[in-house]
Amino acid sequence: MQRFSAFLFFSLVAAAAVVIVLKVRPGGRSRAAAFHPAVENPSRAPEPRPSASEAESRAGPIGSQAEARDFATLPDGGPLPPLPPDAPKSVGFGVILFGYQGAQLADKNAPTKAFALQRATEALKEARRDFEGAVKRGDRGSTADAGQIQRGILEPALEYALFTLPVGTVHRVPIDTPRGYWLVRRND
Repeated sequence: MQRFSAFLFFSLVAAAAVVIVLKVRPGGRSRAAAFHPAVENPSRAPEPRPSASEAESRAGPIGSQAEARDFATLPDGGPLPPLPPDAPKSVGFGVILFGYQGAQLADKNAPTKAFALQRATEALKEARRDFEGAVKRGDRGSTADAGQIQRGILEPALEYALFTLPVGTVHRVPIDTPRGYWLVRRND
């Protein structure tokens, strides 16, 4: 019985050590990577993004509104400029999510896109004053601290908005993504 107890104790200690090592190892998957379901290995170099015409030709049948766009224009519809040379390689950020019908990972009872935009626009006013408080108005997955994210993971327009924001600032408008509208704040 003592041997079994000792074996059980050391097995639990070893399992706990493995969990700790996996949580703190460098290069591990960040919490931010969870917001982009296509990211399976964030340590590999990002693949080049297809042009809008290439994306349309490869897309095939469009199954949702989110898939119909390539998300490579600014929120106002203007062309996306390149990131400035002094833009950071990674940033810490917070996000408030507002899913809608047809968006990736949206609940089956998700609101219409127009209603989600209305909710996001109303929450934006509060988010500028109290981002942590406004997180409560968003959908599941909203958080004041989503961790660090590197360039090349998010859609081009969202990446541009986030990586050009001054630290501590909330983006001026909700950003449409394949996963719904995002209100983003750059934490560092």
